[in-house]
Formats: sequence, structure tokens, C-alpha cells
Amino acid sequence: MKKNGFTLVELMIAVTIVAILAMIAVPSYTQYVRKANRTDATKTLTLDAQALERCYSQTFSYTACPGAAIGGPVASIEGKYNVTIASPDTVTPGAPAASYYISAVPVGTQVNDTDCALFTLNTLNTQKAQNSAAADNSQTCWGST
Repeated sequence: MKKNGFTLVELMIAVTIVAILAMIAVPSYTQYVRKANRTDATKTLTLDAQALERCYSQTFSYTACPGAAIGGPVASIEGKYNVTIASPDTVTPGAPAASYYISAVPVGTQVNDTDCALFTLNTLNTQKAQNSAAADNSQTCWGST
């Protein structure tokens, strides 16, 4: 009498193959997700800068912008980063606020993205980024590579 089915050895071989594929696929997928989440920081910084520039064109001050949230931190659009807007001129009362500095630091699971630990954007549209060792990693983090 012939029996159909799998032997325990065949089943263990199949499980081993799936485990090996998972060991390769999961870290690659996690890294891909981290890279994709970087757009949350760049998008939020760019939109905040645009809002500040629109306000400045009307009021000639960055601190007078409603919703500019000078200070912070405020969650980014998707909540993957904490965004802080600083105006150096707010330190001197009465001086026109003619500049800003926006920074984003990762929160939650995005903290594990050590390649892009800090994003910055300033009044001159200088886009910078640093890795967790404080080395410049602007091209990678802002999407150039």
C-alpha cells in the first residue's frame, strides 16, 4: 500500500530553506523601509521652509508666522521624526527675524536608521544630514544616492 505525504526530513529541509530566505529578506526589507521613511523628514522640512518663506514674504519676519512652531519639537507629517524650527534672531528682542534653522531627528523605530540621525535645512536652503557618528551624510540622506 502506497502512502502519500512528506517525511519529517523533507519537511525540515523545507523549513530550513524558508528560514534562510527569511534571514536574507527581513533585514533587506527593514533597511528599505528605513530609507523610504527618510522622505518624511525631507518632505516635512521642505514644506516647513516653504511655509516660512510664504509668511516672510508677507510679514518680513519668520517669527510672526502663524503655525511656524518656532521652538518645538513637533512631530513630522508621518510621525517618524521630531522637527524643531529655530530662529536665531528670536534671541535679540526687537531684531528682525531674518533667518531660520529647521532640524529633524528620528523617533520610534526610525531611530535605528543610523545613516541619517539628523536632517537640517536653513534659510539659504542648505540641506544637510549627519549619521549617528556626526559625520556628514547629506547626499545619502537627502536622496541624491
